[in-house]
Amino acid sequence: MDNLTQYQNTIKQILTEYQKISSQVTVVDIDEVLMFDDERSQYLWFNIGWKQGKRVKGISVYIRIKNERIYIEEDLTEEGMAIELMRLGVPPSDIVLAFQPPEVRKYTEFATV
Repeated sequence: MDNLTQYQNTIKQILTEYQKISSQVTVVDIDEVLMFDDERSQYLWFNIGWKQGKRVKGISVYIRIKNERIYIEEDLTEEGMAIELMRLGVPPSDIVLAFQPPEVRKYTEFATV
């Protein structure tokens, strides 16, 4: 299996597990949505709905694969998607913390671009 397919499957596995755990606590009129786009290598976990007459929408995790690396664009999980990815064998050199400014990334163990 090539890296792209492996990374796509790993991301989907992690997000599916997180969403299953999170959905055990249901909130009326708010849906948790997973969106997987393998063609464009983009993966999204978000909430959308209504609460007390107001629109609720928010991205929990947004990950994309670009230039053979995994770019974590948004991550509101407690432990972090990078840790989960590494647990499943993705090397830090293939993970970009894209939510961090480029000048800060060089101080992490992860890829800068």
